[in-house]
Amino acid sequence: MSESIREAFTLLFQLDPAVLGIVLTSLEVSLSALVIGTLLGIPLGAVLATEQFPGKQIAIVIVNSLMGVPTVIVGVLVYLLLSRSGPFGEWGWLFTVQGMMVAQSLLTIPLIAALSRQVLEDAWRIHRETFLILRLPTLARIKWLIWDCRFSLSIAILAGFARAISEVGAVMIVGGNIDRYTRTMTTAIALETSKGDLPLALSLGIVLLGIVLIANLMMYWIRQTAERRYG
Repeated sequence: MSESIREAFTLLFQLDPAVLGIVLTSLEVSLSALVIGTLLGIPLGAVLATEQFPGKQIAIVIVNSLMGVPTVIVGVLVYLLLSRSGPFGEWGWLFTVQGMMVAQSLLTIPLIAALSRQVLEDAWRIHRETFLILRLPTLARIKWLIWDCRFSLSIAILAGFARAISEVGAVMIVGGNIDRYTRTMTTAIALETSKGDLPLALSLGIVLLGIVLIANLMMYWIRQTAERRYG
C-alpha cells in the first residue's frame, strides 16, 4: 500500500502525460456540463419559484425526482438517442466528449434547478409584494431575484459541479472509456483499480479530491467575502 501511494505521488510530481490527459478530459466535460446546467437550471428554478401556471406542482415534482435519478438510466437514454438508430445518430456524438457533455448536462440541470428553486422561492416570498406593486415584467423579476441571490445560488452551482465531476455510470456508457479520448478520472479509477494499477488510480483519486476541495474553498471564500461586503 505504501509503495502504491509513493508511486502515485511520483506520477503527480512528474506530471505524467496519461494523468494530465485524463484530468483535462474530466475538467472539459464537467465544466462544460456545469455551464450548461447553470445557464438552463437557474432560470428554470426561477420560473418554478415565481410563476403560477397549470401543472406547476407536477413540474416541481418531476424536477425534484430527476435530481436523484440513477446516472446509469440517463446514460442508457442518451446512448439510445445518440446511437446510429437513434434520432440524433447522425451527429456522431456517441463515444465522444460531446456525448459525455450531453449526459452530464442532463444530470446537472435538474439538480441545479431544484436547489435554485428553493433559494429563489424564499427570496420571492420576501419581495413578492414589492414586485407586484412595481408591476415588473416576468423577465425583470427573474433577473433581479437571481442577482439578489447570486451568492446563495453558489451552493446549487457547487452541487452541480460535484455531481458532474464525480459521475461514473453515464459517462462510462456514453463515452465508452476510450483511452486518450473519452477516459475521465472516475472511469479511469474504476478501470485501473480492476486492473490492479493502484498507483494510477490513487494519483487520479488524489487529483479528484483536490479539485473538489478547491471548489469548496472557492465557494466558501465567495460567500464569506459577500457577507463581509454586504452584511
